[in-house]
Amino acid sequence: MSNSLQDVVVVGAGIIGAAIAHELSRYDLSVTLLDGEAEAGFGTSKANSGIIHGGHHTDTESLKGRLEWQGNQLWDSLCDELGFGFARVGELTVALTEADLPALDRLIENAEEKDISGVKLWSRDQIRAAEPQITRGVIAGVFSPHTAVVNPYEAVFGLVEAAVANTVTFMANSPVTDLHHDGNSWTVTTPDLTLGCRFVINAAGLGASTIANMAGVDGFEIRGRKGEEYLLDKRLRHLVRHIIYPCPTPVSKGTLVIPTYDGTIMLGPTADDVSDLSDTTTTTVGESNVFNDARRLVPSLSERDIIAQFAGTRATIEGDDFLIGPTDAPGFINVAGIQSPGLTAAPAIARYVTDLLQEAGLEMDPKPSLNPIERPVHFASLTTDEQRTLADADERYRHVVCRCEFVTEGEVCDAIERGATTVDGLKFRTRAGMGRCQGGFCATRCIELLSADLGIEMSEVTKRGPGSWLVLDRPDAEPTKDRS
Repeated sequence: MSNSLQDVVVVGAGIIGAAIAHELSRYDLSVTLLDGEAEAGFGTSKANSGIIHGGHHTDTESLKGRLEWQGNQLWDSLCDELGFGFARVGELTVALTEADLPALDRLIENAEEKDISGVKLWSRDQIRAAEPQITRGVIAGVFSPHTAVVNPYEAVFGLVEAAVANTVTFMANSPVTDLHHDGNSWTVTTPDLTLGCRFVINAAGLGASTIANMAGVDGFEIRGRKGEEYLLDKRLRHLVRHIIYPCPTPVSKGTLVIPTYDGTIMLGPTADDVSDLSDTTTTTVGESNVFNDARRLVPSLSERDIIAQFAGTRATIEGDDFLIGPTDAPGFINVAGIQSPGLTAAPAIARYVTDLLQEAGLEMDPKPSLNPIERPVHFASLTTDEQRTLADADERYRHVVCRCEFVTEGEVCDAIERGATTVDGLKFRTRAGMGRCQGGFCATRCIELLSADLGIEMSEVTKRGPGSWLVLDRPDAEPTKDRS
């Protein structure tokens, strides 16, 4: 398949690629967003802490330090536009020993250098009053009101949906297999199509160095840093009100206690360098380390309350800064090494890349108006009267699919209409399967609805794409399709 010359092809539909595509959709451009996974956001973006950092954990000497605070300030308007889960819960970074106190001073200095208001040194009594469950061993802390929690996968889906509504083409299951520049334009090859374009944005996350090598660009190596996370039962809702940080180390912000947007408590992440970039396993050692560290902050935490655990591998590069900029290959721009605070900085990174494209000669004419997207229904958060009205208008909202999270058939069907093609795609859009039973009740019904709405056999429904089938054919059944 061959298409006419595009202005920009963005490789990678994680939070960074999605934010770039969304920003570019504001302009009169032809843009294609490619991803090798079954759905957007299925890489590292679905497996992080979901924190929008307050900006004071980094200085202004690094690119990520400069973009962190800028990105932080853009998330409110994105939430208003797209309707994903987002709340500024604030944070406390706490010192447990006298040796930790210089780290608190550096946080205050960073905030002053960036002119971030409201970041204050708190006494032990102030911390204990705000967080009664915190350890009695705390001696001081730094409070920031700007730190927020977000559902990162919801944000990715919203960004991509809004981009597509404004003429961006999104293609999942489209890994880039070759890149070629003929002196005037790029040819981007995937298993199913060939695209010509003027500019290629390499936002491929863990695959960024591979994509760069295809383009003939050397100079960096992606290194994996795995983080394990542990989700606790919703009965612990409000155990803490703020995100609780230990004092940071040179390689990590440490194990955090995070009150998520949806009411669970999340603990993590670890920070283990790994050679296998596909390693998303959790370990008994990781669990032990996370809970030992987390109990130093909140002693009442227990492994018995775990309802889910997962891991994501972050893409780091030597020097640990972001690598964003043009390369020796004309029209090829790297956006690589986007580890923490990459989620926070994503909207600012998107604007930064847009400026780079303009500097490189791409005409950026703003569209006179944009097509809005309709916010997805979150039935559990509606008032009783709103639920009754919706259920009277559409009987699918009378049928509960997920009991733990109170997700209705209407929400599941809407998620499929918006692009969900897998069980994980439904889970991340609706929370069906994210509660205490982890899909024990709702998984079968989700598979049935995917099968019916997509017009495929139940045996063709996958958890997260090819190779993750959930239902086996009967021995006497005809084969449904070639799964090679």
